Amino acid sequence: VQLQASGGGLVQPGGSLRLSCVASGSIFDIRVMNWYRQTPGKQRELVAMITRSNTTAYKESVKGRFAISGDYARNAVSLQMNSLKPEDTAVYYCNMKDFQTTEGGTNEYNYWGQGTLVTVSS
Repeated sequence: VQLQASGGGLVQPGGSLRLSCVASGSIFDIRVMNWYRQTPGKQRELVAMITRSNTTAYKESVKGRFAISGDYARNAVSLQMNSLKPEDTAVYYCNMKDFQTTEGGTNEYNYWGQGTLVTVSS
């Protein structure tokens, strides 16, 4: 399974960007889609998540500015980022959790996109 992310770039403070990510390949049952970000020397952090039942959660610092949306029919997830701040600068990664149900139980697979750079600077 491959995740293809797009939409990063350079934007001025206060501006907006929309990140998109789509999965392709042999997919079982994706139930959770996430966006993470990472800056040099820091751990990757969860920014936003959306479940198949449309439950969402956000990192506190992006609440009210970022909005995640998921299309589970297309295995695609987007992140609308508004009112961007310099501290939002990071490489953003999409992540999807795929579940395979078998007679022996459930296997969970974790997929990552290649990362897309978002730079917020004047």
